[in-house]
Amino acid sequence: MSDKVYPYIPNSNPAVKKEMLDFIGASSVEEIYSFIPEKLRLKEPMNLPEPLESEYELKRYIGGILDKNITSNEYSCFLGAGCYDHIVPALCDEINQRSEFLTAYSGDTYADHGKQQVFFEFSSMMGELVHMDVVGFPTYDGGQAASNAITMSRRITGGRNKVLVPENMNPNLLSQFENYCEGMTFEKVKSLVNGQMDLSDLEKKCTEEVASVWIANPAFLGFFEEKAKEIGDIAHRAGALFIVYADPASLGVAAAPADYGADMVCGDIQPLGIHMNFGGGQGGYLAFPQEERFVMNYPGHLHQIFFNPDGQFGFGRALPERTSYYQREKGVEYLGTCVGLWAVTACVYLAVMGPQGMKDLGENILYKVNYAQKALGNVPGLTFPYRESQSFLEFVVDFSGTGKTVEEVNRVLLDKKILGGFNLKTVMPEEGERMLVAVTEKTELAEIDGLAKALTEILQEVAR
Repeated sequence: MSDKVYPYIPNSNPAVKKEMLDFIGASSVEEIYSFIPEKLRLKEPMNLPEPLESEYELKRYIGGILDKNITSNEYSCFLGAGCYDHIVPALCDEINQRSEFLTAYSGDTYADHGKQQVFFEFSSMMGELVHMDVVGFPTYDGGQAASNAITMSRRITGGRNKVLVPENMNPNLLSQFENYCEGMTFEKVKSLVNGQMDLSDLEKKCTEEVASVWIANPAFLGFFEEKAKEIGDIAHRAGALFIVYADPASLGVAAAPADYGADMVCGDIQPLGIHMNFGGGQGGYLAFPQEERFVMNYPGHLHQIFFNPDGQFGFGRALPERTSYYQREKGVEYLGTCVGLWAVTACVYLAVMGPQGMKDLGENILYKVNYAQKALGNVPGLTFPYRESQSFLEFVVDFSGTGKTVEEVNRVLLDKKILGGFNLKTVMPEEGERMLVAVTEKTELAEIDGLAKALTEILQEVAR
């Protein structure tokens, strides 16, 4: 253990360390760590700089490290696959940074500061967006919300334990389902050439064992499932529930899942005023009808308006006895990490945008996706395997005929200050050399033209 004193590392002063060791009766820090197997222990000193004596020196040093980062603020960004570079209104950051929200984002009524009302308003506006009666408090991310919906489907259908999912769904999301939904099995339904779910295969696999049929709409590969109502009808004929994972950014222009038969709607609220950031910025929503079988099987918090005997009203949690907060091990399912600060943010975003703003958002994205497909369609060698299906936010570009791999292309794009699309081969090897290109309302037409120009230059080098 080094005897150097780092002012920004607590208890690094040798005298303080000795006092602490004497108090617990240990002769050295190494003695404390002795229970850790040798093969797991670091044998050499940590790679730390010399101690920096002042706050300014430390700030400058860390700033130099952070300046090496590349973000979508400096580069054009076409990377999505679950987290997107949307416009964030300044009001979202202004409100969620207020101390009554930022430092007490998930407190009970004893530290309310208006949070319960914000959570209720979030649920109300999300309910209007997805056309559902009940929307829960946000979960850790969209994957957890979908997992909650799936486990609910098992309880609601009396213990059925099979779930049907599209074969071209997001593999990372499927991995999360398999980890979370203990005791349930997942069977993939074939896709047609245009990416749409094969309804004949679905009909064959939708047996009495199936608790639910799950789809993403828009799908992971960017296109809308055009036969979503028929998918729901097949599920219902088999006694299964129909779960739709929907991007809220699409719901100003696309039909709400409840309108085509969804029993539960879930997804991620990151598009609603939440910045992309390292490991955060995600929050899951889950919506369902106000029916006892759904409400009592939902494990998370619900918020309501309540009236006291004097006719005064307030805001608070509804039916808390459902949750593991009250029932502990007897709860229908454990209530996991919640993201109240993102509920505040999404609430502000939806209030600022309103119905017309959400419609404008969706139309803007649709226009730019179509523009991008046309622009990249002029690049020699590129093909679009799912062009027959209408895309939203993302679309797939095939580089198989160009002589370049997606990894190589993205490496060169970085040199041109462009963050290229997601390399599908990293999670879906069967897709081959295909890139998932994301285009949001923030993407400028000039940036799309710049991507087309850069790809033309890169692929022309191969041709020569």
